[in-house]
Amino acid sequence: MSSVLNATKQAVLCYHCGDEVKNGALHYDEKSFCCDGCKTVYSILQQNNLCNYYNIEQTPGNAIKTAISESKFAFLELPEIQEQLHDFNDGKTARVTFYIPAVHCSSCIWLLEKLYRLNAGITSSRIDFVRKQLSIVYKPAEISLKQLVVLLSQLGYEPLLSLNDVVKKNDKSTQRSLIKKIAVAGFCFGNIMLLSFPEYFGFDSYSRQNFPLLFNALNIVLALPVFFYSGWMYITSAIKGIRSRYINIDVPLALGIVVLLVRSLYEVIAEVGPGYFDTLAGLIFFLLVGKWFQSRTYDFLSFERDYKSYFPLAVTTIVSGKEKSIPAGQIQKGQRLLIRHGELIPADGILMRGTASIDYSFVTGETQPIDKVLGEVVFAGGRQMGAAIEVEVVKEVSQSYLTQLWNNDAFKKVDTSRLVSFSDTVSRYFTIVLITLAIGTALFWLVMGDGGKAWGAFTAILIIACPCALALSTPFTMGNALRILGKNRFYLKNSAVVEKIAHTNHIVFDKTGTLTQNNGQQITFTGVLGEDEKQWIAAITKSSAHPLSRGIYENLMLTNPPQPESCEEVAGKGMYGVVEGNTVLIGSASFMGIAPTKENAGSFEATTTKVYVQINNVPKGYYTFTNKYRQGVEPLTKELDNDYELHVLSGDNDGEREALTQWFNSRNLHFNCKPQQKLDFVQSLQTGNAQVMMIGDGLNDAGALKQSDVGVALTDEVSNFTPACDAVLDAVELERFPVFLKFTKRCVTVIHSSFGISVLYNLVGLYFAVQGTMSPLVAAILMPLSSVTVVSFTTGLTNIFAKRLKLLK
Repeated sequence: MSSVLNATKQAVLCYHCGDEVKNGALHYDEKSFCCDGCKTVYSILQQNNLCNYYNIEQTPGNAIKTAISESKFAFLELPEIQEQLHDFNDGKTARVTFYIPAVHCSSCIWLLEKLYRLNAGITSSRIDFVRKQLSIVYKPAEISLKQLVVLLSQLGYEPLLSLNDVVKKNDKSTQRSLIKKIAVAGFCFGNIMLLSFPEYFGFDSYSRQNFPLLFNALNIVLALPVFFYSGWMYITSAIKGIRSRYINIDVPLALGIVVLLVRSLYEVIAEVGPGYFDTLAGLIFFLLVGKWFQSRTYDFLSFERDYKSYFPLAVTTIVSGKEKSIPAGQIQKGQRLLIRHGELIPADGILMRGTASIDYSFVTGETQPIDKVLGEVVFAGGRQMGAAIEVEVVKEVSQSYLTQLWNNDAFKKVDTSRLVSFSDTVSRYFTIVLITLAIGTALFWLVMGDGGKAWGAFTAILIIACPCALALSTPFTMGNALRILGKNRFYLKNSAVVEKIAHTNHIVFDKTGTLTQNNGQQITFTGVLGEDEKQWIAAITKSSAHPLSRGIYENLMLTNPPQPESCEEVAGKGMYGVVEGNTVLIGSASFMGIAPTKENAGSFEATTTKVYVQINNVPKGYYTFTNKYRQGVEPLTKELDNDYELHVLSGDNDGEREALTQWFNSRNLHFNCKPQQKLDFVQSLQTGNAQVMMIGDGLNDAGALKQSDVGVALTDEVSNFTPACDAVLDAVELERFPVFLKFTKRCVTVIHSSFGISVLYNLVGLYFAVQGTMSPLVAAILMPLSSVTVVSFTTGLTNIFAKRLKLLK
């Protein structure tokens, strides 16, 4: 019978959000809801005939466990905040774009695009599902910005509003400029080819006889914009490289492009040939396509966020006993701030009212909330967990502890890699060999007394040996790799990161939130509790907002516990109360009067992994809170351990040392690491010439991520805040991470192989060039053929490797 009842309980799911109804269902319209918030959303949708929302997806809603307070959004009435948020506003019509993290399914899209049915002031709304951005056009005279945000929040779609607006104004100017250059080069290339067809097929005698001036003039007219507009970037890049005494791949490319133009102009002006305008335009066109393929990235992700993206837009101050919203950027020393449950502390201050329980896990890596009492300093970056508190600011935002994390030199350095790419390494020697061969051949023909062949061979070598195939192999291989990895939820900042990953030999893991699950703690009870005693504990812990109390209450999974006669919480210690005439104490060992020992060292106020229970002065046992590690950590570390030196950096105490030793070498475990210490550790590895990859998730890892050769941010939701990094990895793919690393190494192998093909084509071309017999037709065939071959080879081989590693189906 008991098991049947349990099964029935488990079967009760909230009609709105799908959460299991644990502590008593709320019923409305013959449906069950887990909380008032979910029930309210349903009633709003029902009253507006929008219940189709529940027909598209099953239980599509987002749980609303806490009531939406309009005062929380009072700052949206400030003109300066409105001005920052609005995309457009002429007083009659306004447009605003919000980032909505809770968007997750087709029902969300359906509902958010029908907001006009909920309020007549909303003209239209459109959702960008990939970016989770909602654009709304509304009439400010009928609905204010604050009312708009409150409406969205009441529906479970609260926008994320930060100091550094996370709704990115995507700068696509670079991409657009590149596309224009490709278009110009492609247009000119096609037309030059068309004009060259008679010559290719040997029936140009008539056309050249009748229209030589026109055809040559048209080719020059078409080639000049290709050279000066589309291809000029290669010239400037080569000049910059030479000025910096650094020979990159653009140097031999620029050399080839310039010689192609000069020789072609010479042949046309001297009337000795049609020139190589088709080869010039084709070369630049293919190179630009490769650059575009390489530059594609995931514009719905941000890899360059700093602390401003984490800060709120505005805060609530207390002035003469009244609440007043101000922009976060205007916080000044001496102001008193009101921090509600779940809100971020934007500046360092002193606790003046209330009991603080602050979650610093994202900043320091410390998993357990820190309790503070009146008069203690609270630092910026933590989230208040519990009742509202008042804090007096002692340092402005720019001087706070959190912003100091970004004052490190690691954030000021130019984003350059210590790793020299394969193409740049090859180009150094390639350019020297190329110039030597060209000059040597020219001298040979001069000695032989044939100046014409000397000029012809010199320019032909520079043209035919232009490393276009080599220049294309890297962007197409890495661009394709970036696409394949993205399909597997490993998003790279750019294609150059692929090669960096392939060369790493040390991997440093953050522990909290990276190896362990966020908001996932395993709670076990040591001792014996009767059913009534569990009810009494639930009655006491239900009224507390402390994370440990909430964890115990939710772990008990009891329905309708009795109301306590009295209940009181002691900051940093625990809580006590009377339930049905029984005295219940819950808290640290010292709160229970238990003498400190090695076994009970973890207590409510310190490292806090144990919470003791005492009923009617009789100790009943204790709850133990342990971290829950992500699935697949064991196979992950086992596979990586063969090829990489693995390290763990944790802001936590060493309470998890024993658990981690089963996967990591104990000498590579480092605890109690501050953000600066993490950064210093990565730097010390690099001093020993190690190529370091850092994998972290929080602000406390930001410095180490920036300092490392490859910074990988792990996240449970790729659209949420992540610190500045080179790559974003969806946490569900952590177990497959070794496969991703293998794939990057295969991609480097593809580049090396394609280099061999490139050399083969160059040798064929050089056979004609050194003899001074290279014709425009040979060049016109070899250049595109080598480019197409390399592109096909690199793309095909990376796809084959991806399929073998099960990254493609």
